[in-house]
Amino acid sequence: MSVTNDALIQVKDLHKSFHDLEVLKGVSEEIHKGEVVSIIGPSGSGKSTFLRCLNLLETPDKGQVIFEGVDITDQSVDIDKHRQKMGMIFQHFNVFPHLTVLENITLAPTLELGQSKEEAQKNACELLAKVGLLDKKDEYPRKLSGGQKQRLAIVRALAMNPDVILMDEPTSALDPEMVKDVLEVIKELADQGMTIVIVTHEMAFAKQISDRVFFMDQGIIQEKGTPQEVFEHPQNPRTIDFLSKVL
Repeated sequence: MSVTNDALIQVKDLHKSFHDLEVLKGVSEEIHKGEVVSIIGPSGSGKSTFLRCLNLLETPDKGQVIFEGVDITDQSVDIDKHRQKMGMIFQHFNVFPHLTVLENITLAPTLELGQSKEEAQKNACELLAKVGLLDKKDEYPRKLSGGQKQRLAIVRALAMNPDVILMDEPTSALDPEMVKDVLEVIKELADQGMTIVIVTHEMAFAKQISDRVFFMDQGIIQEKGTPQEVFEHPQNPRTIDFLSKVL
């Protein structure tokens, strides 16, 4: 693949094994600024491992991850500094139960970015208003529904002004009636030009918001293209088989 200068993330020959199981088998790819990339595929295909290698939550056994021109797999690099620019949304919310909604959001910007408490709170309230949670700012997470916790997790990531947000199946732990609100927040981010890489089982959503779709199976990207190409005119037999089961 030709290396272009606007690649926000470049992945080169990524390999990862857990014990004897090879999960990633030499993945090379680029993510561009402002792009929304959905990663689909069967369970165990390497989707989440690939995503978690992008900010080194999983350390690849071989290969490079180049983020904003810096090889973050290089041992000498301060990974925490670069992670500040990579928001991460997990399946299970990962919010701090002992902090209020507002404190959950302001903690990192005050500690990591040096924002004043007032500035961090102002930003947090603006973000909470956008996702319909401003009235919950003084509540503790235990009082929130799953969908509200996930919206809080997204706001917490946004408060750090990231250059990309990585999302690992952000709706799969939610009750069906809560999925829509979370997807709407993600769609709004996409519409505003946020770079998003999302592992998802929500095929209709992936089709709607993505610039590109990667279909992963057996540790490699078997097929990629626009949503129209991948969903409506898949070429790879594995893609065709997978989509016949989920669409």
